[in-house]
Amino acid sequence: MIDAKPLPNYLIQRYQGWKATTYTENEPWYRHLAEEGQNPRAMVISCCDSRVHVTSIFGAEQGEFFIHRNIASLVPPYAPDGDHHGTSAAVEYAVTNLKVAHILVLGHSNCGGVEGCHEMCTGNAPHLEKNTSFIGRWMDILRPGYERVKDISNSDERKRALEKEAVLVSIENLASFPFVKSAIESGHLSIHGLWTDIGEGSLEHYSTEQGFKRV
Repeated sequence: MIDAKPLPNYLIQRYQGWKATTYTENEPWYRHLAEEGQNPRAMVISCCDSRVHVTSIFGAEQGEFFIHRNIASLVPPYAPDGDHHGTSAAVEYAVTNLKVAHILVLGHSNCGGVEGCHEMCTGNAPHLEKNTSFIGRWMDILRPGYERVKDISNSDERKRALEKEAVLVSIENLASFPFVKSAIESGHLSIHGLWTDIGEGSLEHYSTEQGFKRV
């Protein structure tokens, strides 16, 4: 077994500060959440990237969002094969148990996962092609998106387009889940594609008619 180490002092100090201020000032609300359970209106699927702060972007309070983070905000196709599927499990729980009204797929600029997919698909990352690469096999989900943007001549523009394709591929794959499709058709669930530029702080929303447009 790995020898787990004590929590770093700076994290202990931050926790103690939070407990003495934010928690103390809102203790009734935290106790309400603990006793009544969660009832989020939306699920957010975002990237693991530490620069993407979903709750800050939308000014969300604790209990508002059911958040799932993974490399490049990807949703795999529906595959009930008895294997381990963390993202699929999160989607299933959000839709069938929590009955969220919205699923937001949030992509972002300068995404390392998308960069890895681009390098892999252009033959510049042989280590990601190996079956032992968890990252490479996860980024295989985005290969259909790469096929749609591979003819863009400018490399930077191609990578940015691929970041947005990650959002679209995830939306397409969400539709392959029967319980998601059923919830959409009954009018109980809507799907939203978003992309944010980290440096500019801008946000773009996808629509079938207009593509990605700034909010």
